[in-house]
Amino acid sequence: MIRLSHVSKSFGSFKAVDDVSFTVKSGEIVGFLGPNGAGKTTTMRMMTGFYTPDAGAIEIAGDIGYLPENNPLYKDMLVAEQLAFSADLKGLFGQKRKEAVDFAVSSVSIEDVYYMPIKELSKGYRQRVGIAQALLHKPKILIMDEPSEGLDPNQRTEIRSLIKHLSSHHTIIMSTHVMQEVQAVCNRMIIINKGKIVADGTPSDLMKQLGGKRQLIVEIEGKNVQETLSSIEGVEDVSTKKGRDGIIRAVLTIKKNAKVQPELSKHSAKHGWILWKIAEEEKQLEDIFHALTEDEHASN
Repeated sequence: MIRLSHVSKSFGSFKAVDDVSFTVKSGEIVGFLGPNGAGKTTTMRMMTGFYTPDAGAIEIAGDIGYLPENNPLYKDMLVAEQLAFSADLKGLFGQKRKEAVDFAVSSVSIEDVYYMPIKELSKGYRQRVGIAQALLHKPKILIMDEPSEGLDPNQRTEIRSLIKHLSSHHTIIMSTHVMQEVQAVCNRMIIINKGKIVADGTPSDLMKQLGGKRQLIVEIEGKNVQETLSSIEGVEDVSTKKGRDGIIRAVLTIKKNAKVQPELSKHSAKHGWILWKIAEEEKQLEDIFHALTEDEHASN
């Protein structure tokens, strides 16, 4: 459906995209992630033909519907006028235009605001109008750049539900830096950092990528905590912090199959510790993202 092969793009001396390759199959919902300035928007603009790559090749099998980063709309127009104008630009006239507009309006559920001025719409409804424009010609592929940027939590939920609904008929690539969106709607993640692809796989695949380690949170009241915990087999790292109440909060990084709780109990009895808490924390997608992009501090 979509194939990028060794694609690069520079602006002056700045290399925005550096030798990027990936393939998106029909029916996938791909979350394209990265920090600000990582190359997401530039890559998407090359996929839509807005930019020409300096090197490499891009193959697209099917029409593309595109929601740009800032969703440019004529705010003095009615929604009906905006969609009619967009349909004209796409060469849709007469009955074909009517059918296209009806299809787009029903797909994103904007019937109730169809005759309202765009400037009076909420940000969430404006995003829906932008997606409706992208759908007018019934494209096989939808490319959306930050579709929920600037929305409140309720609007984000609505847009995520809409994207999941659209995914039954369209291959979707959406850029975002919000992990919750990826977990909510995507079946695959591609992470880009400093213009290079640093990870590609399902969310569960990427959860395994950091090496099968776990974290154990332990709250202890007692002495010699750091040294004792570090000596337990299977514990790879220990960080401790003492609270004002005298309780030490320790974060243990442990090997995947290590069983340290029995040793903790033995040491607690031996040293006279009081164990206030033992809890395991799984690595989240945010941990994966930060680990792969932690040295990125650029901005758009």
